[in-house]
Amino acid sequence: MLGSFWGEAMILGLLAALLAGAMIPLGAYLASIEHIRPVRLRREVRHGVMAFAGGALISAVALVLVPEGTERLPTVAALLSFAVGGVLFAAIDAAIARSGESRGQLVAMLADFLPEAVALGALLATGSEGALLMAAIIGLQNLPEGYNAYHEVAPKSPVDRRRLLIGYSGIACLGLLAALLGVTVFAASAMALGVLMMVAAGGILYLVFQDVAPKVAMENSWAPPLGAVLGFGLGLLGHLLVA
Repeated sequence: MLGSFWGEAMILGLLAALLAGAMIPLGAYLASIEHIRPVRLRREVRHGVMAFAGGALISAVALVLVPEGTERLPTVAALLSFAVGGVLFAAIDAAIARSGESRGQLVAMLADFLPEAVALGALLATGSEGALLMAAIIGLQNLPEGYNAYHEVAPKSPVDRRRLLIGYSGIACLGLLAALLGVTVFAASAMALGVLMMVAAGGILYLVFQDVAPKVAMENSWAPPLGAVLGFGLGLLGHLLVA
C-alpha cells in the first residue's frame, strides 16, 4: 500500500512539475513571436506581464509558502529561515550585479521555480491540500516569467532564438528533478521542507521588490501595475477554491 502511494505521489508530482514547468518555454516562445504595434502598447503589455508575474510570486509567498512553511517550523526557526532566504538571494543578486549582467527576471524565475517544484513534490507525497494550489500558482507565474526572462536575455545573447528556447525547455525539465527530490527526500522531513519553503519565501519577496517591481512602472500609464493585482487575484481565487 505504501509503495503504491509513493508511486502515485511520484507520478503526480513529476506530472504536475512538468506541466507547470512547461509554462516557462511557452512564455519564452510567445515572447519570441510577439510583434505588438504601436511601440508604446508593446511596452505596456511587457510591463503588465512583468507586474502579473510579481503578483503571482507574492501570492505564492502569502498563500502557500509561508502558511505551509510556518506549519512545519517553530516561530523562531520560521523567521530565521525567512530572513536567511532574503539575505541569500540578496547576495546572489549582488554577485550578478558585480558581473555586469542583467538577469533579474531569469534569476527570479529559477529562484522560485526550483524550490517550489521541490515543495510541490513533497506536498503531493504528504497528501497536503496545498499541493494542487501550489501546482496552479507555479504554472500561473512561470508563463509570464518565461516571457519576461526571454525579453531580458534575448537582446544581449549571442545565442539564436531556437537555442534560447531549447535552453528554457531545459529549465522546465529541471523541475522534474526538483519534484523528484521533494518526493524522495523532503517529504520525509517536515522541518527540512518548512525551512526550504521559508527560505524560498524570503528570497522571492526580495527579488520581487528588487528586480521585478521597480521595472513595472511606466510614465503616464497606470495599466501595468494592475497586472500585479490580477496576478495575485488569480492566486487568491485558487486558494479560495481549494480551501
